[in-house]
Amino acid sequence: MAQKQSILGRIGQLTRANINALLDKAEDPEKMLDQMVRDYTNSIAEAEDAVAQTIGNVRLAEADHAEDVAAVKEWGAKALAASQKADSLRAAQPAEADKFDALAKVALSKQISFENEAKAAAPQIAAQNETVEKLKSGLIGMKAKLSELQTKRDQLVARAKTAEAQAKVQDAVRSIDILDPTSELSRFEEKIRRDEAQVAGQAELAASSLDAQFAELEGDSTMTEVEARLAELKGIGAAQPAAVDPAE
Repeated sequence: MAQKQSILGRIGQLTRANINALLDKAEDPEKMLDQMVRDYTNSIAEAEDAVAQTIGNVRLAEADHAEDVAAVKEWGAKALAASQKADSLRAAQPAEADKFDALAKVALSKQISFENEAKAAAPQIAAQNETVEKLKSGLIGMKAKLSELQTKRDQLVARAKTAEAQAKVQDAVRSIDILDPTSELSRFEEKIRRDEAQVAGQAELAASSLDAQFAELEGDSTMTEVEARLAELKGIGAAQPAAVDPAE
């Protein structure tokens, strides 16, 4: 009976196990699940062996009970036969009749003994069969938990791999943010802009100098034109005769 209680206790503990609560407390849920799968598998194998042995013992008890019931009928039949034989001999052979009556009593004693054994075994067998059904149900629960464990283990591994891949992507993104190649391009672009501005400034400076030279040249040209016209005027004046004073 102690072994049966041990089996029932183990099955009850495993089937009542809250997998999610256990996982929450685990430092490495995947390793814990792998270990739990192994433990559950081993426990189921042990429980199956124990339940099979229990069932075998119950079936032996049932066979013994059936033999006791058959023996009750058999000794009852023998007692009846001996009693009838004694009755048939009672008038002619009293001594033989007493002998068969004695045999009938022996048969009845045997019948009572087997009846008592059968009556005592019947409730025990019923209780054992009830226990067997509980053990079978517990095994079904254990196997369901094992299936749940295996499913959760597979889901967890898949989620862990996904999380690992996402972490790698995030690390890559962070590294891009830290070592942003576009920042180098921005600095290079700024340098080009400064160079372009310097070239534009030099061009503007050169243009300003050139404009000044042309302005100076134009100024020189204007003075030359003035001098030329002055000379022309002087020439015209020299060519005209002097005016006669009317008073003369």
